[in-house]
Amino acid sequence: MGFWTLFEAASMPVLQVLIISILGAFLASGYCNLLTSDARKHMNKIVFIVFTPSLMFASLAKSVTLQDIISWWFMPINIGLTVFIGAALAWIAVKILRPEPHLEGLVIASCSAGNFGNLLLIVIPSVCNEGGTPFGDNTTCSANALSYASFSMALGGFYIWTYSYHLVKSSGILYHQMLLIEGKSPKAPNNDLDGGEETNLLKPDAEASQDHTTIVLTSSMKDLEDASINKAIVHRLSSGRLSTHKEPFLEKLKGILHMILEELMAPPTVAAILGFIFGAVTWLKSLIIGASAPLRVLQDSIALLGDGTIPCITLILGGNLTQGLRSGRLKTSMIIAIIIIRYVILPLIGIGVVRVAGELGLLSTDPLYQYVLMIQFTVPPAMNIGTMTQLFDVGQEECSVIFLWTYIVAALALTIWSTVFMWILT
Repeated sequence: MGFWTLFEAASMPVLQVLIISILGAFLASGYCNLLTSDARKHMNKIVFIVFTPSLMFASLAKSVTLQDIISWWFMPINIGLTVFIGAALAWIAVKILRPEPHLEGLVIASCSAGNFGNLLLIVIPSVCNEGGTPFGDNTTCSANALSYASFSMALGGFYIWTYSYHLVKSSGILYHQMLLIEGKSPKAPNNDLDGGEETNLLKPDAEASQDHTTIVLTSSMKDLEDASINKAIVHRLSSGRLSTHKEPFLEKLKGILHMILEELMAPPTVAAILGFIFGAVTWLKSLIIGASAPLRVLQDSIALLGDGTIPCITLILGGNLTQGLRSGRLKTSMIIAIIIIRYVILPLIGIGVVRVAGELGLLSTDPLYQYVLMIQFTVPPAMNIGTMTQLFDVGQEECSVIFLWTYIVAALALTIWSTVFMWILT
């Protein structure tokens, strides 16, 4: 398989993202003014509550079985290593380069949460269609590729909608606290989502933290008389050391458990759990999957809704990009650090992890499976991070700029590393 053939296979999905992003930027520009800020927020809510859960459920219920879950047990560990090693490297970069406090969570999420599903669903089957690969015949390779990519997307979704979701949510709360301290009136993001009992997306994690925040902010606003005091309090807010009393351990544990439960109840996570259940339980799967399934119309309808996820997310990112290029506050050095972490350090670590696991007999002998594990260390940031920044009204412009550069570099990086991975596995 030649370099340019592989380059074409790896770059096509990335170019699709860039082309749709350019369309989104045009629709949001003054020439069209169709994809306005309010329109993007409303579209984003639909993506979060309807489209993304539909995509995850439809892919899992159809492609993953109980036997797959058992035999591919190392993949969740591999993705976990990708997320936490990326987060550790990003934390080091944040401490050295010091971006604004409310952007730290975005930077860490961009380095830790990769595009574990959508991109792989396109790239891996495309590689199977080319000749000269070490992955066997085309039919078997394509079938396995779809299953691996779907399982990867589901597992990645758990990490993204728990860990990364918490990072961006915390950054959003911090950002609005900073605006209040500085005497600015923050936007009220997604107010209609706060009205119901089941969609309290932007409320603090516990009543104690809400009361504590109110006390700190009201007292601080009376005492702040110069910018230096403002900066000191913002720094302490970002490090979590601003407190008026020591919280009991049980209360703190209760708050943490409540936070974890709340984030596990995010619609995409719930959909992934249901998809695993329907995929693993044969009689449930037979109800909705297959030509003779009595409820197959439900699966077809859910899959149709899921098809809207990627175009909508990409259009929103393109719309945010127009503002990000003008007013984004992320340093160039921080963007370079993200690119180095994602496309240089993590792939090298990935090769070591997969090779060691293979030598210890922890992996399937299928070279395509090992290739997917390596690719998981090489993908660009997860597109759902853009959904989260829009939900919590923090860093949307900076997120779009990060995505622009990381996806441009991804076209070349994925190609080079794919060639290296195949050479290793041949």
